[in-house]
Amino acid sequence: MTSAPLSAAPSAPLSDPLATPLPAPVRTLTVGEAEITAYRSAARRGLAAAPPGQASPVHAFVLAHTVAEQTVTALTRGEAGPVPVVHLGQDIRTLRPVRPGEQITVRLDVLGVRREPRGARVALRSRLFGQDGPEPFAELLTSALLVGATAPEPFGDITGAAGAPTPLGAGEPQTATHELSADWIRAYATASGDLNPIHLDAAAAREGGFETVIAHGMSVVALAVEEAVDRFAGGDPARVRGLGCRFSAPVAPGVPLDIVLQPDARAHVVRFTCKTPAGTAAKGGWIEFAEEGPDA
Repeated sequence: MTSAPLSAAPSAPLSDPLATPLPAPVRTLTVGEAEITAYRSAARRGLAAAPPGQASPVHAFVLAHTVAEQTVTALTRGEAGPVPVVHLGQDIRTLRPVRPGEQITVRLDVLGVRREPRGARVALRSRLFGQDGPEPFAELLTSALLVGATAPEPFGDITGAAGAPTPLGAGEPQTATHELSADWIRAYATASGDLNPIHLDAAAAREGGFETVIAHGMSVVALAVEEAVDRFAGGDPARVRGLGCRFSAPVAPGVPLDIVLQPDARAHVVRFTCKTPAGTAAKGGWIEFAEEGPDA
């Protein structure tokens, strides 16, 4: 089935980029069933096993992450020292899941840069193209703070995505409680390819300003999505058409993590918040489901 433009998806498209000071990075890769299965299995640790080859809706972020890292490196090339990157928010809109064995092209645009007291805030748009037509099947907007950065010149627009879809009434809220272990975090790091030492090494985490290693922000989001898929979409991740959240605080291993899910009356839009005893870790979360199952 040929994909429609993302503007035809239930959520509004992200804004078009302005002229970027960097060449738009491109990455082409083929994703195997084993890789898809390993990532979703890591995101679902503590939940029932999922059938092999079913991609997590968050896998699109994993595929775009390498290009985003390369772009941030280019933006901060003129800095005197290392520049920590704080992931502030993430939005993903998708027409379908990543498919095993397909060749995917990732294209990234820098939408804008803004100077702030703590550094430079950037907005990145990534689009994933498959082999079923000229339009992207997934589009991501990433907001990040480059701590201490002064080299990037301000330009463009960082206002972000159109936001969560409007819920229709309110259903019964549900809460899922997990406790992410250090082994859970390591398994996610391996499956996602994000081996940042702050997730794996306590000394490195302390150097980064944390008391201990911390979970990947997107691992918490992926877990929230899996809980919502199981509870409101019959376990079918292909029904996810969009998701997003803003990050507030890190999640350490060995502490309770409450994922509060608030569906609308039809369970078409599910809002979520992730909390630990230290406070809110992810806020403004939302997941949008298609009315029907996966595309043919």
